[in-house]
Amino acid sequence: MKPIEAAQSIITSQFPNCDVALLGGSVVRGEATKTSDLDIVIVDQSLSSCYRESFYSNGWPVEVFVHNFVTYKTFFKMDCDRGRPSLPQLISEGIVLKGESEIVEKLKKEANDLLIKGPDKWTEETMKQKRYFISDTLDDFIGASKREEELFIANLLAELIHEYVLRVNGQWLGNSKWFIRVLRRYDDHYAEQFVAAFDHFYKNGDKNVLINFTEKMLELYGGRVFEGFSIGK
Repeated sequence: MKPIEAAQSIITSQFPNCDVALLGGSVVRGEATKTSDLDIVIVDQSLSSCYRESFYSNGWPVEVFVHNFVTYKTFFKMDCDRGRPSLPQLISEGIVLKGESEIVEKLKKEANDLLIKGPDKWTEETMKQKRYFISDTLDDFIGASKREEELFIANLLAELIHEYVLRVNGQWLGNSKWFIRVLRRYDDHYAEQFVAAFDHFYKNGDKNVLINFTEKMLELYGGRVFEGFSIGK
C-alpha cells in the first residue's frame, strides 16, 4: 500500500474523530528507504494528554505523535529549547490527511515561524563553557593511548563540535541521520571537512587530522578555554 493511502486508512480506522492528521517524515520528503516508517501527527481536542505510539499497519511500521491543542505547543517549546525541532519539522512538511484548512494553516504557520526563527542565541557564558568542554575533550583525545578509548572520545568530540558550530551560527541541531544533514544545510564545505577529519581517524587511526581540525575550529571561535574557567563560583 502506498504511504498516503496507508496513512489515510490508519486515520479512518483508528483516529476517526481527530481534528487534524498530517503525514510527515522521509516518505513525504522523497527520502524513504526500505526501513522508513510512517510518521503521523494527530491533533485531537478531546484528548486530555498526549502520547506517542508505534505499531505496524498496512505493511508499514508506523509512529503516531498524538496531541491536543495545548500539548503540541508544549512540545514545540521543548523541541526548540533542546535545539532539535522535531515536531515543528513534522508539522511544517506534513501532507494533510485530515483537518480544516484554517486550523491546519495556523498549525503550519506556527511551525514554520519557529523553524525560520531558529534556536535561542547562546550567551557568551554558554559559548565559553561549551568551548571549555571541547578543549577538555580534545586534550583527552590527544592524551589517549588506547584505541578503544580514542574511538569514544572522538564520538563525543563530534557531538560537541557539531553542537557548537551550529548553535553559535543560529542553526538547528540534528541527530542520527540528521546529524550530517543539518551540518550540510548550514555549510556544505565545512561538512565535507568535518566528515573527512573523522573518517580519516576512524579508518586509519591517525589522530593528527582530527586534532588540527578541532584546534582550527576552536581558534575560529575564540580559542581554547582553561585558565580561569569556573562554574558555580
